[in-house]
Amino acid sequence: MKVHGKPMRTLWVEADGWSVGIIDQTHLPHALVTLRLTTLDEAAHAIRSMQVRGAPLIGAVAAYGVCLGLRGDASDGALERTCALLQETRPTAVNLRWALDEMRRTLRPLAPGQRVAVAYQRAAAIADEDVAINRAIGAHGLGLIASAWERKGRQGRVNVLTHCNAGWLATVDWGTALSPIYQAHDSGIAVHVWVDETRPRNQGASLTAWELGQHGVPHTVIVDNMGGHLMQHGQVDLCIVGTDRTTARGDVANKIGTYLKALAAKDNGVPFYVALPSPTIDWTLEDGVRDIPIEQRDGREVTDVSGRLPSGEVVTVRVTPEGSAVANYGFDVTPARLVTALVTERGVCAASTEGLLSLFPERRPVRETGT
Repeated sequence: MKVHGKPMRTLWVEADGWSVGIIDQTHLPHALVTLRLTTLDEAAHAIRSMQVRGAPLIGAVAAYGVCLGLRGDASDGALERTCALLQETRPTAVNLRWALDEMRRTLRPLAPGQRVAVAYQRAAAIADEDVAINRAIGAHGLGLIASAWERKGRQGRVNVLTHCNAGWLATVDWGTALSPIYQAHDSGIAVHVWVDETRPRNQGASLTAWELGQHGVPHTVIVDNMGGHLMQHGQVDLCIVGTDRTTARGDVANKIGTYLKALAAKDNGVPFYVALPSPTIDWTLEDGVRDIPIEQRDGREVTDVSGRLPSGEVVTVRVTPEGSAVANYGFDVTPARLVTALVTERGVCAASTEGLLSLFPERRPVRETGT
């Protein structure tokens, strides 16, 4: 995608050929700051502190974190310690585990002296695969927005509600939930996005709004609790969100508050779509509410808020009383029954076991046959 008119990804290898560049998303939208990662600890901190965030991007950064971790020691023990450290940084997003499993699978059979070079090759491939996957998700999701546009007689605008940030800032490029929106906008469809602020970290207000603005997509930032009201009054044509983990039967874990949007959409007959790359599917889990681990984050994300003063200075202030207890669950799970369809790089399917297996038949269990 573009920043100030120039193409940019969220992750790249620096000119030295080994260190890793990222956008430090904790400074957005007030400043575009990039960082150079040179060690495993710096990569782990970038993930843990949400300098990078979004399930696909976390996975890609973790893959490069393995590269950085092996530069000084590429032994079997170092490989396992490196992956274990990165695995602990964020528990909910399955892409992190998937990327680390890919790196292990690729590197374990190799001699230590071969591992660093091959690690960089595999990490680069993971990043490029993410871009291709997200572009394909957008192409399939574009049809959903185009259909809504046709139903309106190509009059007015298609109003899409999204929650959190599932744009290119959450991936290497294009994004998941926002990829169809970008492609619809670029194809000439009059699309407008209702952007949930997404408390407590405000990823919608700070990140989604910023990147939509950079691309010229019309959008309006709303408070998290406004979505239901808009749906009741016919001002939302469809919802599209991302997911950090999807179970084999189609339950989806996304930023806290997603479940409430799905309930409101169901009550008002608004289609509720979830866009996801296949590495986000956890084929080992069925019941998302029961089995997906939900990250609990620092309470200061709730008690404190950052913003820019008229002078331009960015400050953080406390908004809750001293001594009040705080709960800060990072995600919730939306059951498959509330999801209209899943949008993947292979197409659109029902949010169900059979729906997913129709697109990913290689995951269908092989039945044993008698002799």
